[in-house]
Amino acid sequence: MAGLFDHLTEPRAQRWLARLMDQVGGAGLAAAASVPALLAAVDQHAAGVRDILLLGVEGSATAAGAVLLAGYAKGLLDQAGTDGGRLRAAVGDGWHRADWLTVRVLAVCALSRDDDWRLPPTPLHPAPDAA
Repeated sequence: MAGLFDHLTEPRAQRWLARLMDQVGGAGLAAAASVPALLAAVDQHAAGVRDILLLGVEGSATAAGAVLLAGYAKGLLDQAGTDGGRLRAAVGDGWHRADWLTVRVLAVCALSRDDDWRLPPTPLHPAPDAA
């Protein structure tokens, strides 16, 4: 049954994420490319979102990635009583002052552009041989 559910909801989730990218993600991620502190914050938030969705959501291994990401971001925005358009308006051109919620939403947008976001991250330093 989960496969049928995902088949019906995944396109809707993808459209919702695309709208979020149009509202806030595109401009925010472009700004992050030139503001190293924002880029680092988005990267850290993306790791947190990935961990929450992959380790903290029962059945996440069988759910469509877009459904997980959209559900998470929508939950954040609903809880805050806002949407992507209002987040974008609030930050203006001051991306370096973006609040926690805005950076978290940018992290979801960044993950939504990466088809491999579910794969474990590559370690910076290889593990020593156990020989």
